[in-house]
Amino acid sequence: MDFEVWDENWEAVMMFLHMQTQWTVSMSGYVGLKYEVLVGSGGLFDLYNVEDRRDVFERIQVLEATALTELRKRSDGKN
Repeated sequence: MDFEVWDENWEAVMMFLHMQTQWTVSMSGYVGLKYEVLVGSGGLFDLYNVEDRRDVFERIQVLEATALTELRKRSDGKN
């Protein structure tokens, strides 16, 4: 699948992709991302020298919310 990413979202999308294995999962499914991997000392923000952490973090939260909506649709059989 191809899609366009606006320049101002590029860093957040790349960071979201780096977080792809960092989902918290419960018996009922996906819960959310493990933010400590992102913002903790030596985390991905440090590793990739993210300057505007608040902006990137807020953009990742939008991506996360959208992903959770889609994942829940799939688990409910509402493709």
